[in-house]
Amino acid sequence: MKPEPATVLVVDDEAPMRHMLRLVLEKGGYRVDEATDGETALGLMEREPFDLVLCDIRMPKMDGLAFIRESVKSNYPATLIMMSAYGTLDTAIECMKLGAYDYISKPFKPDEVLLTLRKAEERLGLKRENARLREELARGGKAKGIDAIICRSEAMKETLALVRRLAASSAPVLITGETGTGKELIARALHIEGNRKKGPFFAVNCSAISAGLMESELFGHARGAFTGADREQQGLFGVADGGVLFLDEIGELPLELQPKLLRVLQEGEVRRVGETCPRRVDVRILAATAKDLKDEVANGRFRDDLYYRLNVVELNLPPLRERREDIAPLVDHFLRSIAGREGRPVPSLAPEALEILQNYTWAGNVRELENFLEKTLIFCRDAVIDLAALPWEVRRRERGGEDALSLKKASERLEREYIQKALAATGGNRTRAARRLEISLRGLIYKMKEYGIE
Repeated sequence: MKPEPATVLVVDDEAPMRHMLRLVLEKGGYRVDEATDGETALGLMEREPFDLVLCDIRMPKMDGLAFIRESVKSNYPATLIMMSAYGTLDTAIECMKLGAYDYISKPFKPDEVLLTLRKAEERLGLKRENARLREELARGGKAKGIDAIICRSEAMKETLALVRRLAASSAPVLITGETGTGKELIARALHIEGNRKKGPFFAVNCSAISAGLMESELFGHARGAFTGADREQQGLFGVADGGVLFLDEIGELPLELQPKLLRVLQEGEVRRVGETCPRRVDVRILAATAKDLKDEVANGRFRDDLYYRLNVVELNLPPLRERREDIAPLVDHFLRSIAGREGRPVPSLAPEALEILQNYTWAGNVRELENFLEKTLIFCRDAVIDLAALPWEVRRRERGGEDALSLKKASERLEREYIQKALAATGGNRTRAARRLEISLRGLIYKMKEYGIE
């Protein structure tokens, strides 16, 4: 389901500016409302919870600074971004002190506005996620941490026992394993089960950020540090202070930034781009990779001292094909979750269909299994997911075994599928199902027992 667009309130006494911003923001996918001054904006905010407010500083009746004070005093949830053609550094600092998230100077390009709003949205999303996690933990709601990890295999049970022991520590942990095995889920469990659970948790994928932006994103920058740096930025180490920072795909971290990360691990200090004095931070670092970092070290792509500092403890997550006992409970969990999200009854999985899923290789591991089941539920609306409902790329594995040419096996599969479809079509009424199948009721009951159909 596509998420609702963020709502933005534009507060400016100049009609052309409001009109221009409305065009830019609506084109960027936002829902926009307008106010001509601070008093009008506060009235609108009492009636509707806006996500973001883009507010001018110089306005009649109530200026931007007074508007910030009243917004903070009334505890409105919106993120405030101020704008002014008369801005000075002192004005910007005053806005930030009063509670504004950011500040942009007129005249500005449309891309500058959209970029600032996107960053504000990301920060707002992280805050909401942290608040939701704390609320659920406080009321004992949806399972989190180790309790949210579904497993039956001994291999994963041993891994989770190690997670419990490591959670109370502040030492770095290197989480390894193939793509889709649940490395971020383990990182979140380490956070929730540990003594930093009241602190923030931030996750960043090192392969998703360009090398040019990586240093600023991680360590922050001073105002004027480079072209376009018109305000300072804390960086992820700054905002994660007192909590946990999860560095996914750590093997993609550029070689030139690795000494800075090593300094954080050794000294607990970061130096922002454009600054000479380091700042103290208290952040637990968890890292994950699907690469073999020993090979990366041997090939000169990863520093050996950083590798050994990160690898105080290594948690290796086995692939799904090596813990097939976990497939059945995972299938049950995903079917319930996906059906609930789609607003439909939870279907059951035929025994032979589950057997096929348990014997499949799952190169993409748990993530591939979830995506596969979501795709299956889109096309299958029956109460029972049988072999015929499984996509061909999975079913063909079952056809390729030693029973591929067995007429007896093929006949059994066909009988089982037809019985399940007849029962589903008649709401489980055996008499009507037997009539549809053109067999006796006794014959149907016998076949159901033979094939383990309940």
